[in-house]
Amino acid sequence: MLNPPSPTAAAASVHAEGVSDDEFRAAMSRLAAGVVLVTAQEPPLDPDDPYAPGGEDAGMTATAFMSVSLDPPLVLVSLRTDSRMDDLLDEQPLWAVSVLAEHQRQIAGRFAMKGRISDRLLFADLPCDRGEATGAPLVSDALATLECRTEQRVEAGDHTLVIGRVLTARVPSAEGGPLLYYRGRYRHLG
Repeated sequence: MLNPPSPTAAAASVHAEGVSDDEFRAAMSRLAAGVVLVTAQEPPLDPDDPYAPGGEDAGMTATAFMSVSLDPPLVLVSLRTDSRMDDLLDEQPLWAVSVLAEHQRQIAGRFAMKGRISDRLLFADLPCDRGEATGAPLVSDALATLECRTEQRVEAGDHTLVIGRVLTARVPSAEGGPLLYYRGRYRHLG
């Protein structure tokens, strides 16, 4: 009878290619990424009752966001599985993205906080407009805004890849450069 693998051997077999979590994080931190705010509006608590309170707005900072297709226009955002935004976009197919400018670092930090209680306070003093197609908050003076409808969800390790069809695309502000994330910090071009 074979002996069961030791805990060390079992841990090493988790990554069959031999890459440790730290090595992978270090390598990927060298990839500069644009910073976006993904937003959605929770569905009303009771859609059949016109007097029932509406759902709250939710937001999440993301750097794993990209264009997928021009025809049809599709984008992709990667969400940690079972996160609040992953759960919300599983039930709410309409969402939005604001591409943040370099002067919007505080917005990125605000919505990247771990363990926050409610997004209501995070949106309280944030200048936003409501998306025409989604009702989701769009950050004023963002470099670009997109409204999306989920087309597909793909499980990928500890994340969910959400592919959305772009319903609207706007460029409200052409001023300034993009906010970037590189080596664990927010940065700007230049």
